[in-house]
Amino acid sequence: MLTWIIGIYSLYIMLKIYLSVMQIGYINTEKRKKAVLMPQGRYIVAGNYAVAKEKLSIVESFVEYLLFLFWILYGFRTLQSIVGHDMQIVSNLLFLLLFFALNYILTLPLDIYSRFKIDKEFGFSKVTPKIYILDSIKSILLFIVIGGVLLGLLLWIVSNMREWWFYGFLLLFVTTLGANLLYPTLIAPIFNKFTPLADGELKRDIEKMMSDAGLESDGIFVMDASRRDSRLNAYFGGLGKSKRVVLFDTLLQKLDEKELLAVLGHELGHYSHGDIWKNISMTGIFLFVVFYLFGHIPQSLYTELGTIPTPAMTIALIVSLLPVAGFVYTPIMSTISRHNEYAADEYGAADGRRESLVSALLKLVSENKSFPRSDPLYSRFYHTHPPIIERLERLGFDSERVDFDATPPKEGIFSFLEREESE
Repeated sequence: MLTWIIGIYSLYIMLKIYLSVMQIGYINTEKRKKAVLMPQGRYIVAGNYAVAKEKLSIVESFVEYLLFLFWILYGFRTLQSIVGHDMQIVSNLLFLLLFFALNYILTLPLDIYSRFKIDKEFGFSKVTPKIYILDSIKSILLFIVIGGVLLGLLLWIVSNMREWWFYGFLLLFVTTLGANLLYPTLIAPIFNKFTPLADGELKRDIEKMMSDAGLESDGIFVMDASRRDSRLNAYFGGLGKSKRVVLFDTLLQKLDEKELLAVLGHELGHYSHGDIWKNISMTGIFLFVVFYLFGHIPQSLYTELGTIPTPAMTIALIVSLLPVAGFVYTPIMSTISRHNEYAADEYGAADGRRESLVSALLKLVSENKSFPRSDPLYSRFYHTHPPIIERLERLGFDSERVDFDATPPKEGIFSFLEREESE
């Protein structure tokens, strides 16, 4: 059994690395061709950024594989011999906290490299060591408090319930709902400052747009994203009465009012189509399958690992094997998500907002240095959003007819769109 598990995990890592290598090769070829959707210089930079992130992903895959082998072949039995293998909740919880802590410490250098080397080199990250340390401390404390309670409940379920896998699934599914409900109002403000959007025409137009869609919210807020990152974004967060509109301050700096409304129209489309509930349902299905499969791990596996089948050991095994299940499920989620993105674009482009949505998407792809092309297999597997070129084509925009090096983007875009409307 152990040999099969190592073989399956090895295949999973090889497929991950293969997809990354294919993506790197594709982008390195495409970035030397004529630029699309942005000036040539920025196009090359966007390609270099995508390649740098993908190379880091390969390193992360190797580290993930080495960590898996360490735990499977040596770590679990060693940790269990140190902590003990009784059925007490306290010792089981200590086992899991040490398991997560060691994984966090060993992968921390990769996160630091990504934030302070790659993202800073390409002009994204504005995180200082002080901010990074404070954010890390907050995250660790949240994990200890919230994660400790959740793990304690899960350990109790595994210890006392015959069909523990089903009740464990219910616990995590309810936690998912709770996270969506509480994150915008209780968790996110721990890391960022949220300021109500000032009264004015933009606020009135957003409120009217939400009212027309029958959406009530907790308010419209501006997030101080620029303290950490220069990328642009906006989202609707929360469930029920906790729903709120969140605009990154970077977005307000780069988009005009019509473009902002078009972007929010896209996000509103997700709510109007019930996409958040679809995503929660898909997550629920995934959790159910995972807990069912891993809830029937044969006792012989624990013997091969040289461990005792304690509740903590069972949960640690599930966590270790979860990436494989997630990898298999990823293309399914990605396919559904891409379909939802097209539908949200159609919603955002309604009521005469097509030109503004096109203009906003072009600014987003340029400012975020998002390379607009991708290896087809990699894109189908990973990308939750369709390639930006395909989204723009659906909106009636032909990137080949605009020279972004010769024409100021906004003027060139709108003159092109105006010609299209008159034809």
